[in-house]
Amino acid sequence: MKIEKLTENKIRVIINSEDLKNNNLDYQTIMEKPIESQKLFLEMLLKAEKEVGFYTEGCKLLVEAFSSSDENFVFTITKYVEKPVTPPNKLKVTPKKKIKNVNPKSTTSIYAFPNFEEFCDFCSAIHNTGKIHSKLLAKNISLYLFNDTYYLVLSEIHTDNTNIPAFYSIISEFASLISHSETFKIKLFEHGKAVMKKNAIETCIKYFVSQ
Repeated sequence: MKIEKLTENKIRVIINSEDLKNNNLDYQTIMEKPIESQKLFLEMLLKAEKEVGFYTEGCKLLVEAFSSSDENFVFTITKYVEKPVTPPNKLKVTPKKKIKNVNPKSTTSIYAFPNFEEFCDFCSAIHNTGKIHSKLLAKNISLYLFNDTYYLVLSEIHTDNTNIPAFYSIISEFASLISHSETFKIKLFEHGKAVMKKNAIETCIKYFVSQ
């Protein structure tokens, strides 16, 4: 008996003539008397669970079978996991997260990215606009790593730059506004690890996005 895992929900089981003989079965018996072949089927499921982690408890199964030209018997078993349906009057409402509002007049903004990949995706989005030049947004834009979180620090923001609203709109899709506080910025400078001290967005675009 040979078992192949095709996907997380589908396997192929190949039964040879010796397997059939050991179970006192043949092609005709399997096709016409499925009850008598239940023992073999259970053996297949137990072996699949043990060898390839194919668990079927609580699942509906679709079984397809055919005989190959080399006298092997091939089963394809697909499991369907039913998802519970939430009654209309018991819909689960997820409360909205409290999001800090951007202060358009603030000259310091600090955003948190969950990982470096998200920061690169953000830089890619900025690059693809072709209109927002980060060097003109603030005197300095730096990236720090602190407690497994990446923080983008914008210092001395040019609040009169016409692209500032578009910049805030894009970054809000990838990161969370943490603070406009100079105190938190100093904390990052003292205790965080500087990943990109200057022109963080342009540096990321140059080395990680536009290659």
